[in-house]
Amino acid sequence: MPRIGWIDEGDARGQLADLFAAARAGVTSGVPREKVPDILHTMSHRPDFLAAVMDASRVHFSGGALSRAQHEMIASYVSALNKCHY
Repeated sequence: MPRIGWIDEGDARGQLADLFAAARAGVTSGVPREKVPDILHTMSHRPDFLAAVMDASRVHFSGGALSRAQHEMIASYVSALNKCHY
């Protein structure tokens, strides 16, 4: 059970619904998904913050010296070190 309350996808309206649709379409990750990742749900009460995080993710995972796979490996390793299931 999550400790952070969030707005479910079916209850999202306005900007939040648009952001959730973009997340499902893979706008930030490049990978379409059936549902919005839980980590994004945790920011659902602040769509302005969620939009900024999604913009930062788009930049973080694009181009540069590291491949997408390398970015993901680093993120996974850091999450494991922090004992974070995300």
